Amino acid sequence: MLKEVMTSFDVAAVTHEINELTKGAHVAKIYQIGTQTLLLKLRIPKLPRLQLLIEAGKRLHLTSYVHETPKKPSAFCMSLRKYLDNGVIKEVRQHEFERIAVTEISTRQGDFQLVSELFGAGNVILVDPEGKILQAMTYKRMRDRNILRGEPFQHPPARGRNPSKLNKQEFRAITKLDETETVRGLTNFLSISGTYAEEILFRAEINKERECGSLTDQEVDGIFTQIQKLLALIDSGTMEPYIVNDEKSVWIDVTPVPLKRYEQFEQKKYESFNSALDDYYAKMTAAERREEISEEVESEVSRYTRILERQQKALENLKEPIIKNKAIGDLIYMHFGELQSLLQKIIEEKRSGESWEQIISQLEEGKKANRHPDIYFHSLEPKNQLLHVSVDNHVFSINLRHPIQANANKYYSRSKKAEKKLRGAEKTLQETKAKIEKAQKQAIQQKETQRPLVKRRKRQWFEKFRWFHSSNGFLVIGGRDATTNELLIKRRMEPHDIVFHAEILGAPFVLIKTEGKTVPEQTINEAAQLAASYSRAWREMLSAVNVYWVHPVQVSKTPPSGQFLKKGAFMISGSKNFVRGVPLKVAIGVKIEDDEMMVAGGPVDAIANQTEVYVEIVPGDQKSSQLAKQIRHQLSTKVPEDLKRSVTQIPIEEFQRFIPLGRGKMG
Repeated sequence: MLKEVMTSFDVAAVTHEINELTKGAHVAKIYQIGTQTLLLKLRIPKLPRLQLLIEAGKRLHLTSYVHETPKKPSAFCMSLRKYLDNGVIKEVRQHEFERIAVTEISTRQGDFQLVSELFGAGNVILVDPEGKILQAMTYKRMRDRNILRGEPFQHPPARGRNPSKLNKQEFRAITKLDETETVRGLTNFLSISGTYAEEILFRAEINKERECGSLTDQEVDGIFTQIQKLLALIDSGTMEPYIVNDEKSVWIDVTPVPLKRYEQFEQKKYESFNSALDDYYAKMTAAERREEISEEVESEVSRYTRILERQQKALENLKEPIIKNKAIGDLIYMHFGELQSLLQKIIEEKRSGESWEQIISQLEEGKKANRHPDIYFHSLEPKNQLLHVSVDNHVFSINLRHPIQANANKYYSRSKKAEKKLRGAEKTLQETKAKIEKAQKQAIQQKETQRPLVKRRKRQWFEKFRWFHSSNGFLVIGGRDATTNELLIKRRMEPHDIVFHAEILGAPFVLIKTEGKTVPEQTINEAAQLAASYSRAWREMLSAVNVYWVHPVQVSKTPPSGQFLKKGAFMISGSKNFVRGVPLKVAIGVKIEDDEMMVAGGPVDAIANQTEVYVEIVPGDQKSSQLAKQIRHQLSTKVPEDLKRSVTQIPIEEFQRFIPLGRGKMG
């Protein structure tokens, strides 16, 4: 059976890991990426950023996947940001071995608690330093507690005893459950799931169907020992996480420690429980989304099918009056003379003073005598002035007030009117069929274009700067702003590097990391193009600019006496080496590196040396967001069909990083 929610053992394991990894981390940003899901981006000085994902009622773990974030935050998310932004994580812990995780965050206003309830419908609750509820994902009144703003926060009543706080003597009370099966007794007595109750009994070699009251002290102690062994693995951090496959290679479980019940199953080992949970739920979420799409489509198709059935029935009902009314009109004209004679006879007899009863009696006698035109008489409605006739086994009415021709036309008109309705109904029916087909096609398209979650690529140290690898294999890095300019020169510049700067105010410093090697002219020109393209000259829409280069010894932060150098600015002394008329142009492309599709950007020759799939951009007015989408689309058309999705799944921000000063146009 497929595992959907975390168990109390899982929560114990994951909070232990998260606490070790996030203690001291700053809350950089909070997003609500689903109705039940939060994403906390965490910042730790000098370490890669972390992402903590919380899905109420289901899971909590660190994630390395790229999750789409909404442009407009929810009210709940805004409130969390208000109180927790830039707060420091003090501790992440499990509450009383329940499926509840408490993240304690220290801020200037005091210590807040973000309580993640991973059971039932789930909830995420922000508790202030005084222990009162500030915000909640869901507010509700319950029998044992209320989740309402301003009320003191209370955890739900414990489902069972906390196994980590029980001693052997206290655990022996399980035998008082008498006739209850041991497996059920364990889940009721302790806060553990059926899976782990069965595992513990399996390890203790106790039949799970044994009654609790029949257990000996020795057997109870054996069960207790196995519980403590599992807890010790988690408490010590010596876990061996696995994702478990069934016989059809379908992922069915993710565990912090190897379970004996899964010994015969294929399993995949992970370095951390967080990474195992991350992969497991990423795949499960994708499968759930596919099912949701199918259910949505089935519901839509079912609705249209019901409409179609009603339309088809209405269509059949419309066909009958078309045929019937036309047939009557034809019959009238076929027996025009006889019917006109019958009509005229009735009118004349009435004018001569005969009563309707007399007229009917005479017509019935004439019909019995087989006299024409009386043989067509069926009945008469004096009140409505309607004569009902029977012609060739068809009974229909003729209005005594109108001539025979007008009566025939009336039936033809009805037939045409019904035919017009039929055409409209047929058109509507075809539209409904088209809607069904469209819904089915959209479902297929959505499934095919559904973007699976992709893992964030681990960035190199130099990726915080502008960077590229030259055609000759040299690493070239440049500042993005005043802060990175300062960092580049003060911390990353080495004596054998070469320093570049465009001959214009408002330009980055650029370094060729030579590692003591001789730098070819090709690399010199490419580094100069980076310095030129990412300078103010791009914003000024210039086509070219001069660039100079110097040695590190010529670069200083010491200004002349009485002057001041602002952040990111440096003094250059001695002679400069110029590269003149450097064109402003940047290439942005994609390439596969370590089995992963990634974006590369920089001077045209350098990028062309790395990949055939690239486009060129020059100074222009198009915003980077629009230009990045255009670039991604163009690149997706240049790769083989099987790689298109890999390109379209790359976040737009990855392309924007290489667009100088946020604007440009396709070259």
